[in-house]
Amino acid sequence: MSTDSEILSRSRTSPSAFAELFERHAAAVGAFIRRRIGVDAVEDVLSETFLVAFRRRADFDTSWESARPWLLGIASRVLKKHRADEARQWRAAASFARREEFSHEGGIDGAAQRMDAEVAVRILAPRIAALSSRDRETLLLYAWGNLTQEEVALALGIPVGTVGSRLNRIRRKLSPPGSHSAARLKWMGKEDADGRLGAGA
Repeated sequence: MSTDSEILSRSRTSPSAFAELFERHAAAVGAFIRRRIGVDAVEDVLSETFLVAFRRRADFDTSWESARPWLLGIASRVLKKHRADEARQWRAAASFARREEFSHEGGIDGAAQRMDAEVAVRILAPRIAALSSRDRETLLLYAWGNLTQEEVALALGIPVGTVGSRLNRIRRKLSPPGSHSAARLKWMGKEDADGRLGAGA
């Protein structure tokens, strides 16, 4: 099976080869977009993401086998044009969180432990929405894009050390007071055994 790097290299002289990259990554990129802005604009953002990727395929760093971080980085930049849609998503999630806080005995922390990761993210929506745009972008690429810290750095064009610093700061901001560290980030499914944010649950 060809690597993404090989597909992109081939597509520079044979543009039709790029279709294989779309088939390989459209579902994952589309899911990332849908979580950010809902279903209505997914098709437009996904199409624009791959159009930009096609036009810039010669710029891809072929030392990376997977193009997913690169594609999610492009999607993140395209999504900036849809800030109103994303803001609506966060408002809806925050409203859901307020309802859940009062509908489960034990409050917000107890509810988070009983729900799956997707719902628990909604519970933390007010805290996530309050993050700076660059911190939120880093978090969502890491958690929803399922990228490693190195891949987030590639997607955003920043040093990997900066990604680590941001994620540590984000973890402190999102951790509910009085929670046990092992339960704090189960909602993202991304906490390593050594206690830092990492890849894999």
